[in-house]
Amino acid sequence: MDDFEALLKRRRSIREFEEREVPLPLIREIIKESTLAPSASHGQPWHFIIITNREVMKRISDECKRGLLRQIELNPELALSGYKAALEDTSFNIFYNAPCLVYIMGRADVGSLDVDCALAASYLMFCAARRGLGTCWIGLGTILQDPALREEIGLPEGHRIVAPVIVGYPEAIPEPLPREEPKILKIVS
Repeated sequence: MDDFEALLKRRRSIREFEEREVPLPLIREIIKESTLAPSASHGQPWHFIIITNREVMKRISDECKRGLLRQIELNPELALSGYKAALEDTSFNIFYNAPCLVYIMGRADVGSLDVDCALAASYLMFCAARRGLGTCWIGLGTILQDPALREEIGLPEGHRIVAPVIVGYPEAIPEPLPREEPKILKIVS
């Protein structure tokens, strides 16, 4: 069990990566292990798209930034507004120039899609950390509306992206930040 605790502490959100690529067979292996995650009624609704082309990732980043800025323009009160300056910065890549992006998604009509894909994403991040890789869930990467770009990456019609996860070899692994004590509201026994 000590190894498991170490893994829990080693899995950090990484935003600075070495230049080296992650071998595709390793990404496939990690994704396969991520599908051991539980899902509602064992529905396993998740689908995956792997992107290792940095130019395509940059175009997706730019498209997501445009969509996010449109949302902020329509509703400046969104919590997302705190990202406005970064989103307007043409050099900012929401995927932090990572060598790999894994989109976890499924059919939009699946009621448990968010929870099921979040569990698969968690498993993916721990499987990657076990192999010395760094990951970060990039929530800003879900707003991909350009039909041509969606088609280019193979995003099926009627599917919704839940978890964009970047993967790469971390430049460093930060120490875990302190956590608050759990807020147990009540124990009923």
